[in-house]
Amino acid sequence: MYCRRNSLPFKIVNCYESDIIEQLEDCYALLWHFHHNSIKDKLFAKQLLFSLEHAGKKVFPSFNTSWHFDDKVGQKYLLEAMGLPLVPSYIFYQESQALDWAKDTSYPKVFKLRNGAGSSNVRLVRNYRHALSLINRAFNKGFLPIDRWYRLREAIREFKWTSSSFKRCLKGAIRVVVPMKYVRTQKKEKGYIYFQDFIPNNTFDMRVIVVGDKAFAAKRMVRKNDFRASGSGVFNFNRQVINIDAVRMAFEAVRKLKTQCLAFDFVFDERKQPLIVEISYAFCTVYDHCDGYWNKDLEWINENFSPQELMIESVLKDNTPLKQLVVI
Repeated sequence: MYCRRNSLPFKIVNCYESDIIEQLEDCYALLWHFHHNSIKDKLFAKQLLFSLEHAGKKVFPSFNTSWHFDDKVGQKYLLEAMGLPLVPSYIFYQESQALDWAKDTSYPKVFKLRNGAGSSNVRLVRNYRHALSLINRAFNKGFLPIDRWYRLREAIREFKWTSSSFKRCLKGAIRVVVPMKYVRTQKKEKGYIYFQDFIPNNTFDMRVIVVGDKAFAAKRMVRKNDFRASGSGVFNFNRQVINIDAVRMAFEAVRKLKTQCLAFDFVFDERKQPLIVEISYAFCTVYDHCDGYWNKDLEWINENFSPQELMIESVLKDNTPLKQLVVI
C-alpha cells in the first residue's frame, strides 16, 4: 500500500456514520471513491466531499473533478461552456420542443439517460418513429435508471462471445423477475430527454485518462453487431494505436476544467478529429494493464505505475508533510 510504503499516516473512516465530520478532525484529506449505483452515495457523497473542501480540507475527488460524475446533461453544459469538442448534444425539458426537433433532425441519433455506465441506458435511434416513442415515455412513464433486461442481454452476450460465467446469465434472469433492493428504490428518469449525434464509421472508441500530470489510454472495440464500445470488455493497450491528438486534448481539457483526475471517451469524426462523448472521474481497474504513460509534454514514459497511487499523489501535490493524516 502506498501510504505504508511511504510512511504516510492514515486511518480508515466510515463515511456513512453521522459523526464523520468529527472523525475527520485530525485529518488532512479524505479520499473516497463513491459509487454511481449506490442509493446512499447518491444521497450525500458529493455534499460531504464539497463541505469538507469548503472547510479547507483536501478531498478526492474534488468539486471540479466530480460534480458532473454520472451526469451526462451536466457534462454537456460544462464542455460546451468551456469550448471543448463534445459530440453535438441536445437536451429538451418540454415534450413539444422535443417533438418539433425530432421531426426536423436527421437520423440516426443516440439516446441516453443522464446517468449510467458501460453503455447502459444508451440506444441507437434510427428514425422519427423510434424517437417519438422515447420522447413520449420520457415525459410520461419515464425510464428506470437500471435496465434489468439490458443487463440480462449483456450477460448473455458475454457468455456467448467471451465465455464468461453462465452463473451471471442465471442471476440476470432472476433479477428481471425479482429486482434487487437498490433497483427497486431507484427513482425513474423523466421530464427530460437527451440525444447525441451518431458519429458513423467508429469501430472503437478511445478512453484517455489523465491523473495529475500523467495520461494513459486504451482503445476499446465496439460490441459485435453493435455501435457501443463502453462495456464491451475488449481493450487494446498498445500505445501505437492511441491517437496522440486525443491525449493532447485530454491534457488541455483537464487544464481548463482544473480536475485532479478525469477519463475521456473519444470517437472520431470524418476528418479523424477526436470528439468527447462523455467524461468521468471514476474508471475500472483494467487500466492497471497499461505499460506506461504520457507526460504533459506528450513524451512516452515506459514504466509501470499505479493509477490509484497517482490519485493519492494528486492530493499530496502541494508538498504536504507526510506527518499529515490521509484518510482513505
